[in-house]
Amino acid sequence: MDLRYEAFCFADPLFYDEQQENDAPADDFATPLTQAAAGWAATDRGVWRSMHPDKSVLPAQGWQIHVSAGLDNATRVLAQVYECCIAHGIAYKHLRSKVTLLARNSKYATDVGGVELATIYPVDNNELDRVLTDLSSRLADEHGPAISSGLRYGDGPLYVRYGAFAQQWVEHEGTRVPAIRKPDGRLVPDNRKPTFSLPDWVKLPACLQSSIVSRKGDPQTRFPYRVGSPLHISNGGGSYLANPKAGGDQVVLKEARPHAGLDEAHVDAIERLHREQELLDRLAGVPGVPRVVERFTVSERHYLAVEHLPGTSLADWLPRHHPLTRRSPTAAALATYTRRALDIVAAVEKTIEAVHARGIVLGELHPLNVVIDEDDHDRISLSSFGTAFDAETGDRPAPGAPGFRVPADRVGVEIDECAIAALRLWLFLPLWPLTEIAPAKLRRIADFVERRFALPAGYADNAVTVLAPRESSAEPAPLHTELDHEKPDWSLVRKQIAEAILASATPARQDRLFPGDIEQAGVGGACFGVGAAGVLHALDVTGAGRFPEHERWLIDAVRRDPPTRPGFYDGSAGIAYVLENFGHHDEAGKLLTSSARLVEQTTDHSLESGLAGIGLTLLHFATARQDNEFGRQALTTAVRLAEGLETAAPPGNSARAGLLSGWSGPALLFIRLFERTGEPAWLSFADQALCRDLEECIEFDDGSLHVRDGVARTLPYAGVGSAGILLAAEQLARHCPAAEAAVSLPALREACRGEFVDHPGLLNGRCGLAVALSANRDAEQPIRATVDQHLAWLAMYAVPFKGGLAFPGHRLLRLSMDVKTGGAGVLLSLAALLDGTEVLPFLGGTPSSSASGR
Repeated sequence: MDLRYEAFCFADPLFYDEQQENDAPADDFATPLTQAAAGWAATDRGVWRSMHPDKSVLPAQGWQIHVSAGLDNATRVLAQVYECCIAHGIAYKHLRSKVTLLARNSKYATDVGGVELATIYPVDNNELDRVLTDLSSRLADEHGPAISSGLRYGDGPLYVRYGAFAQQWVEHEGTRVPAIRKPDGRLVPDNRKPTFSLPDWVKLPACLQSSIVSRKGDPQTRFPYRVGSPLHISNGGGSYLANPKAGGDQVVLKEARPHAGLDEAHVDAIERLHREQELLDRLAGVPGVPRVVERFTVSERHYLAVEHLPGTSLADWLPRHHPLTRRSPTAAALATYTRRALDIVAAVEKTIEAVHARGIVLGELHPLNVVIDEDDHDRISLSSFGTAFDAETGDRPAPGAPGFRVPADRVGVEIDECAIAALRLWLFLPLWPLTEIAPAKLRRIADFVERRFALPAGYADNAVTVLAPRESSAEPAPLHTELDHEKPDWSLVRKQIAEAILASATPARQDRLFPGDIEQAGVGGACFGVGAAGVLHALDVTGAGRFPEHERWLIDAVRRDPPTRPGFYDGSAGIAYVLENFGHHDEAGKLLTSSARLVEQTTDHSLESGLAGIGLTLLHFATARQDNEFGRQALTTAVRLAEGLETAAPPGNSARAGLLSGWSGPALLFIRLFERTGEPAWLSFADQALCRDLEECIEFDDGSLHVRDGVARTLPYAGVGSAGILLAAEQLARHCPAAEAAVSLPALREACRGEFVDHPGLLNGRCGLAVALSANRDAEQPIRATVDQHLAWLAMYAVPFKGGLAFPGHRLLRLSMDVKTGGAGVLLSLAALLDGTEVLPFLGGTPSSSASGR
């Protein structure tokens, strides 16, 4: 469970989004400020407002001053920053509103290094000294959350670090990261880890010497534990496995940072930690509740050490044990899992009853908070009490994690009873988070659970009764869509998906045109994978049409914010590909030219971000424009990949194998070059690349081959997983049936035949598995039946939206319209499956299936 997604669930009830300014004067930080003097300019960009003298020229990098504040003093702090910077003529930027500050400082926020209210850009060490001296005096009595990536100056909320002023990027360990330039001109990563560090060629200014001395005397050196692997990290702190330096049993060390990690009630992490300790003390001796070891404070951070109860979370346990992730599970397998899941529910209920007997409500129960110890007869324990409260007070905690929220009308122990009811259904069909955006899916989930598993009479109905909203005294009316028919009208379904995509467009916004995955926050809303380029491509190639006003938005977005990545799915190459196909040749050419420097720096091999996608784009331009120069560049790129293949790093802990991140992407480029040149060496390289991805696979006892992700997780998907390898391997086998990678085709196909799949999407879910299976031109009836089953399951995910049909994205918490995770990908998949069109660029067409037979 990727907890980053929760932070993007508070701005909009239907789509992932960052908190946006609400244009209310009371929320705008700039409203009470006096207008800048003549000669100053203000520029709004996203959540930031930049203030700078008209003729000022900033260096590309240097010392930055970060200023933090709480919600209660942010306006006051910002007023002092404003007056100081105007007086000294120094450029700065600040967050535009309180709602943005709260979102970035929430317990679900992804920035674990700290949250700045403002950043100041002195042009040299003299300005740095002057501003720090003035501002530290002004803010001496103010507070704010620590910014751990900076060096604290004085006692106020001021932190200093050396870094980039202007956007510069470099590739590091396969990922494009912000960069700074060394004296010799080379770009290196701009270290933004949650600890202060100084580049080895930068001398510490005299004005910061006392801060370094103070830091070296930090009592952190007397920290009583050796901290090991993190269990969870958030903006408010983290949880870690740790061992006492003085000896003793391993503990779970919970950290809380002052003024940080605010929840919806604006309670910070320290207050939650204090409350958690008090309640754990009251629960001492309850089986499954960890014992408090000690509490202490180091460097303003508060720590609570509690007993480590071994095991794994239910969120990690379920994918490894659920029988429907396999093809055709036996009745015995279903019965065994049912007994085990019912025992788990009973154990959770028993633990919660004991908690209630002490007068305490847990407040937030979800699969990450329940730990199962398989080595101790599936013993159950609870891992988090940060939202627990006294049942007698009548208090209700913050709403809880998106996807497992409890109805607002429940109080006291009813909150936990609802959570247990949700867990009862989730253990058998983990689609429960979908009910947050489509409450009517509750009955469909319950009906499936009753039908597929031999459960006690009334098991699912009882859960529905507990979970159904009270105000209507009845559960929501079931959702019926065209997909619910035994033989859907697929042309109508496709039309409805396109209508939903178009209805979601927000051309007035500059950051995105179509809502998609949270990845938009990092790569922008224009790219192919999660942005407008991919969506417009999907609408065009599936016959939904061209939309000039949206194409204009894409062109304007690229001109306004040129891509800082050269890749196909996350940067320039994919956007250029789409613009070229739409006839915007000048814009496409400019994009490729402007990204040439980035391409030179790229060593990433992948189709998503690296050389494979770039090379395939160049090859496409060579064909479309009949331009041999593009062909030469594509060939050079392929040679770089072939050379990299010889020295490719061994499989790591996290999965990369598959279409987007693995060597299956380069294999596609090698295959396309063989088709263009006829040189058999390219097929040999393709075989080697696919075999490299196959090294990351493990074989299940049913003969299927899955991509390994970490110790206990496996992935069957197209983006990262077995289906992605299969899509490329099928194409290699058409040219070279004797290829070594072709031997694995049957096992890869088996991995795509599981009955249950978390998500509906093309690159992260069920549609990708169906498309990969359909790539087999000689598919027999069992394979065709599985494809039909995947299509039939789309009804479970489909959500009506403004007269059309939409689908949830990753984590099922919000709808998505993009290619990777949402409706555009589903639309492309249906066109490929029903018409035989190319599902994604460079993959070629698939054997078409008769729509009338579906």
